Amino acid sequence: MSESGCQEPATRPGIPSVGNRVTVVLGAQWGDEGKGKVVDLLAQDADMVCRCQGGNNAGHTVVVDSVEYDFHLLPSGIINPNVTAFIGNGVVIHLPGLFEEAAKNERKGKSLKDWEKRLIISDRAHIVFDFHQAVDGVQEQLRQEQVGKNLGTTKKGIGPVYSTKAARSGLRICDLLADFTHFSERYKVLARQYQAMYPSLHIDMDGELARLKTYVEQIKPMVRDGVHYMYEALHGPSKNILVEGANAALLDIDFGTYPFVTSSNCTVGGVCTGLGMPPQNVGQVYGVVKAYTTRVGIGAFPSEQNNDIGELLQSRGKEVGVTTGRKRRCGWLDLVLIKYAHMINGFTALALTKLDILDVLPEIKVGVAYKVDGQTIPHFPANQEVLLHVEVQYETLPGWNTNTTAARSFDELPENAQKYVCFVEEHVGVPVKWIGVGKSRESMIQRF
Repeated sequence: MSESGCQEPATRPGIPSVGNRVTVVLGAQWGDEGKGKVVDLLAQDADMVCRCQGGNNAGHTVVVDSVEYDFHLLPSGIINPNVTAFIGNGVVIHLPGLFEEAAKNERKGKSLKDWEKRLIISDRAHIVFDFHQAVDGVQEQLRQEQVGKNLGTTKKGIGPVYSTKAARSGLRICDLLADFTHFSERYKVLARQYQAMYPSLHIDMDGELARLKTYVEQIKPMVRDGVHYMYEALHGPSKNILVEGANAALLDIDFGTYPFVTSSNCTVGGVCTGLGMPPQNVGQVYGVVKAYTTRVGIGAFPSEQNNDIGELLQSRGKEVGVTTGRKRRCGWLDLVLIKYAHMINGFTALALTKLDILDVLPEIKVGVAYKVDGQTIPHFPANQEVLLHVEVQYETLPGWNTNTTAARSFDELPENAQKYVCFVEEHVGVPVKWIGVGKSRESMIQRF
């Protein structure tokens, strides 16, 4: 007690201690950086792994004991049988997709045993309906017909469901569980609104409602008040909490290469809004960077290589989208882009993945600056047309022409590979903590 009679701030009612801090893993490019592998590595020591945004438009691959698992809605960390997985309110959930994904991965191995007992779903998460997915496809077709190009969406209904969320006409998990009759009425109102907008759209309302009703009893044991659940996790006994971001910084609805972006905030701010947690609980923020750059779909890509280099990176890196099956466009590592992602997210360390894909190159270029009209610009352009015409300034580094896949420590990497890693961290101003030289969990080299 102070002389004024007030309690000291640490014990004053209404001012709780910060509690547990969460570790966040985010993509620093256009996605497909290898976040699933980093999450899988960190999840070995985690008590809880959370998804905070996006839906099954995300695709994270994890390889354990030579078995390859693909995750889209389920947090990748659920592969650890001791982890509790939490799908937060910022995630949009296609329930058939969730159960199909779980069944598919469960058949591959024992790692997902009892997954339904370890999965928690926020009652505030919005539901993706089949008609959202159909609308996604119709909208893409109309864009192609009307303006000659589409956005390259995954057609998983993510944009339409976030639109209904913003329009305050969406339906959430809590609505599904509360009163199915009232839920059905609201569902039909929303479906008819879409039919009015798109007369060719066919919606099997009764069929989808019947399917949704079968999920009620299945998901009921998993559903919690997400805000209360997260608060208890943060302020209860000490826990190692991991947050798995979907998509990536350059796909963020506010900070990405708009309009060719996703529909959610996949930068660090989305962690707080997507889980219902205050910013003081954010601890380490790890950015995942591929050792070169890839992008799925259309949109500006300054360092893209439409040549033999791009084809080599695509072939060696097996650059095909987990969700879409589309070939990824490939190019040199762009550090202007990475520094921009760091400005937004405040990365405390980086994971540099797929370094081994560069093993056969005699020399490697790295983008370090942009010029517009002959003048170096100090920022990453917001305007898509400007970004399409920037001139990338490159530094050329010597390659190492050595197979790195057997390396298990930084010292075991060839000298020029070590220099490449150091160049990245020195230019960005963030240390590289992990280096990936293969697909398996064991192929992630940890430096410190």
